[in-house]
Amino acid sequence: MRDKGMDYFENSRRATYVQQQYAIHNPLNFKGYGEFCWGITASEGPGPVTIKVDGKERQFFGYLARGVPYGPDDGTIAPWAVVASLPFAPEIVLPTMDYFIEQVKLKSHNTYGFKATFNATHPDRSNNPFGWVSPWQYGLQQGPITLMVENYRSGLLWRLMRNCPYIVSGLRRAGFTGGWL
Repeated sequence: MRDKGMDYFENSRRATYVQQQYAIHNPLNFKGYGEFCWGITASEGPGPVTIKVDGKERQFFGYLARGVPYGPDDGTIAPWAVVASLPFAPEIVLPTMDYFIEQVKLKSHNTYGFKATFNATHPDRSNNPFGWVSPWQYGLQQGPITLMVENYRSGLLWRLMRNCPYIVSGLRRAGFTGGWL
């Protein structure tokens, strides 16, 4: 990153925009992808299964390290990945969060926040217009949501990291320079 004149923050910001742009372009024609529906990362999905959807054979995966722009991608969206990008690009994350809450209803009847994942391309027996929705929530995914919302609100976690001599020393030993170091 240093050779490209970037730091962790700018790299994360650009990666967030790549996620959104990939969904807008939607090269594999998945249902639901768009300006307010993106967030592809390692997560559980509706598979493993291969089925015909709208006359096209589609392969859906179970837990998999999904990624953009080079895949794999089966149409599964992980809302927590979007929220974890909040401090880097709030101007695109906040409207996407609203979409997940108001349109997809991923918080309805969920005491603990968003469901883990959903896939609008995979048909759901309940005729949900947003397709398959994971029945699960994972602490591993809720943790980054809590931390990054607080970083967006106050910068508390990053401030604590900057003031921790062990973290600063470890990052310097690993070759990190610039930024807040």
